[in-house]
Amino acid sequence: MMKTMLIATLTLMASTLMMLLHLIINKKMFMERNKMNPFDCGFDMHSSSRLPFSTQFFLIGILFLIFDVEMVIILPMIITLKTSNLMYWVLASMTITVILIIGLIYEWKNSVIEWMN
Repeated sequence: MMKTMLIATLTLMASTLMMLLHLIINKKMFMERNKMNPFDCGFDMHSSSRLPFSTQFFLIGILFLIFDVEMVIILPMIITLKTSNLMYWVLASMTITVILIIGLIYEWKNSVIEWMN
């Protein structure tokens, strides 16, 4: 009983300390809130603040992520080769490989993989 009360008291003290620290830090941030605002001088921007983004690079990145996830699926299959039924293992690995090849051909036909147009 005494141990439970000690743990409850320590938990209450720790949470109170964290709340007080939050209030102190939050008050400081509230005082500096105007420093965080962007400066508006009233002039129009001459150019856009956004940088151009290559769609081709984005598609190559997505393609890399897809193939990376597929490798995460394929690698455990190598470990299970000894313990699983060989026919089911070959069927599953060939299905994954065919799906990957079909996706690669589809991306190639849509000229996503070409770097220069």
